[in-house]
Amino acid sequence: MKIAFLLHNAYGIGGTIRTTMNLATALADRHEVEIVSMMRHRETPRFTLDPRVRLVPLVDTRPDSTDAKDPRFGAPTQDFPSAEKRNQQYSRLIDVRVAEYLRGCDADVIIGTRPGVNVYLARFGPRRALRIAQEHLRYDAHSKKLRAELAAHYRALDAIVTTTEADAAVYRAKMPLPGVRTLAIPNSVPAPDVEPSEGIAPVIAAAGRLVRGKRFDLLIDAFSEIAPKHPDWVLRIYGGGAEKERLQERIDRLGLSGSAQLMGSCSAIEEEFAKASVVAVASDAESFGMTIVEAMRCGVPVVSTDCPLGPREIIQDGVTGRLVPTGDKQALAGALQDLIDDEPGRRAMGAAALESARTYDPAPIAERYERLFEELMSSRSARSWERVRFRLRARVRRLVRRWTAAFRRRTPAAGGKANA
Repeated sequence: MKIAFLLHNAYGIGGTIRTTMNLATALADRHEVEIVSMMRHRETPRFTLDPRVRLVPLVDTRPDSTDAKDPRFGAPTQDFPSAEKRNQQYSRLIDVRVAEYLRGCDADVIIGTRPGVNVYLARFGPRRALRIAQEHLRYDAHSKKLRAELAAHYRALDAIVTTTEADAAVYRAKMPLPGVRTLAIPNSVPAPDVEPSEGIAPVIAAAGRLVRGKRFDLLIDAFSEIAPKHPDWVLRIYGGGAEKERLQERIDRLGLSGSAQLMGSCSAIEEEFAKASVVAVASDAESFGMTIVEAMRCGVPVVSTDCPLGPREIIQDGVTGRLVPTGDKQALAGALQDLIDDEPGRRAMGAAALESARTYDPAPIAERYERLFEELMSSRSARSWERVRFRLRARVRRLVRRWTAAFRRRTPAAGGKANA
């Protein structure tokens, strides 16, 4: 079987890129796999790609490239959703190249990995192939306008795959798609090539984009409650983003310059997690929680806010980590304090986290996708009829509404004549 993944930019750094490459590598054990990158901005990918997986870049966005001289390179996209936040990064040239690739694609399964790319798949993907949309963002993270646009296109696909059961339930309730299978399959996270944490280093680690929703400000505030009692402990925050200066100002203002550090971006985050004894997540929302699983794979317990949607499906509170109310500085500080004070307890929790994280091994996740492919292939006729029945019922409802409205318009006139 040939499987193709459509990726925004395989040459960058991000959770979707990592998870796509992880899944592609696992599937390459039994299938022909390629990753199609909508664009490329550098010569080689930042993440190491399994040599069995073919990488196909569509448009070279480097200023000195041949593509950059094409008039369509600077023309705005006509096919990528206007409400998608990456819209400005897309061009007419990407539209054309994606359509050409998909119309000539010989893959048996094509998987899109972000909303706008999924729209490309719905519009131009060959109907003989299974067309699957992955949703790495929560349904509620999309604007109302984008959700409406996605619903119009997603009904042409075979399946929508979310990363959590909670989000799959939201999609089924708010975006019903007859004939489209909506389900959850978590991201895969391979075992890191590092020794598990010993759980004794006085280090709390955190990682992610430095943006408001990740609430590193809350984490810094919580750490300020702990630092005076435990001056030997440090907080290391890995990542880059727009909030860097504001967070550094907060660290300085709270007198934490010697103990709370912004470490910058790091592509091999497991090496840093393995040096920590606790990992903290203070987000207002998490679509999945890659950081949580990556930490657990290093034998490190995670203290996380119980935010929608991912953490509760990953962490068993009190066993593999701790869950605290979202936005509650005191609860976050208290949970971190408990683990700092209880070395045997946090080491036992780290061991339980390591064992639990095996759930996310790439091989069983790849098998879940293979079962989905088989199910979608065997149910094609039934799902086609489901779509037909839905369209017929919708047409009948429209006709009934029209007849009812017409009857009501005539009824008063008839009554008026009778009274006359």
